[in-house]
Order: sequence, then structure tokens, then C-alpha cells
Amino acid sequence: MKTEMITLKHGDASIKMPASSLAKLAIASVFAQVLPPAANVQPVASTEAPAVGEYWAGQGGINAGYVAARGNVPAHYLILGDKDLGEFKWGRYQEESAAISKWDGDSNTQALVEAGGHPAAEAANSYQADGHADFYLPAATELYQAWAHDLIAKGAYWSSSQRSADTAFSMSFGDGGQCSSGKYGELRVRPVRRFFI
Repeated sequence: MKTEMITLKHGDASIKMPASSLAKLAIASVFAQVLPPAANVQPVASTEAPAVGEYWAGQGGINAGYVAARGNVPAHYLILGDKDLGEFKWGRYQEESAAISKWDGDSNTQALVEAGGHPAAEAANSYQADGHADFYLPAATELYQAWAHDLIAKGAYWSSSQRSADTAFSMSFGDGGQCSSGKYGELRVRPVRRFFI
């Protein structure tokens, strides 16, 4: 049986397609117009940013502010998980790591998780909220951004940024000090994720 073809013309343009394909396209177009908006696909969460420090519904945490594009990471909002995960060791004391970026916590975390033996990064990487499973241990500058916006009141937190074989950058939220802490010590972990715009 030969497929029935239909040619549509408008001015100088023409499209030739099987009649069955045109019928499916027409039906889909009608449904998209007549069904209530709830039946059509809608964005899961609003893309309008709440104020810095407010919970961003559907994004898994608090709006920690805008981050300009840098390197191969496009512009995005930093989303700070709304709770601490506990205290963990950074891990692998006296060993060099590939997690050396001061601003790209996601790539640092992936390097640490792949290497294994990094409890703080593994805890942040396994965190999930609002259906998002792309959390990571923040880099040094990402922690500083949370401090600059007064999003955490006190406590010392790990970053994913290594300083040396023995130490990694940490942040003391009480006084705003960034320091090097021994990888064998236990500090708090607060996961973050990116919401790309």
C-alpha cells in the first residue's frame, strides 16, 4: 500500500509529508490549544529569583546570590542547602588532590568523590532536596559568598578547595576568616548546587 502524501504550500515554501503525520501534528496542535494549562507542560519552579537568603521553592535551598560566568561554568544562582549535614573529615590527609579550584566546587567535589576517601565531599554529593541530586561541597569562594550574604551565622565549614597535601580551605562564619584546616579534622558540611539561568 502506497503512503498518501500531502503537500502544504505557503508563498514560495512547501512541505511534503505523509497524511498520517500531518493528522498527528494537527491533533497535537488542537490539544495544546484547548486543554487547560495544567494539562500542558509547565516549568516545575519559578525562574524569578527570590531575595538572597530566602528559600527558593523547587530549587532545594536558599538563594545564595548570582554568580557570573567564569571559565567553562555559565552564569548561575548559587543555591545553599537549608541545613547542615553534620561534621565530617575532609579526608586523605598527606595526599595531594585534584580539587584545587577556589571557585568551582562542583569539579572539586567530582574529583574528590572519584578518588574516594573524602567524607565531606561524599556527604555533600549524596544530598538531595526538591528532587535535585546535583549538590556538591562548595569551593572556597562559594563559602565566602554565603558568609558575605550572612546566610550562616556561626561555625566552621569545609570547602572543597585543597590548600596542600595536609590542609584544605575552611571558613569560620563567626568572624569571616578563611583558613587552612588539617584534612584529618572534622568540620561542618553545607551542600550547594547551581541553578543555571
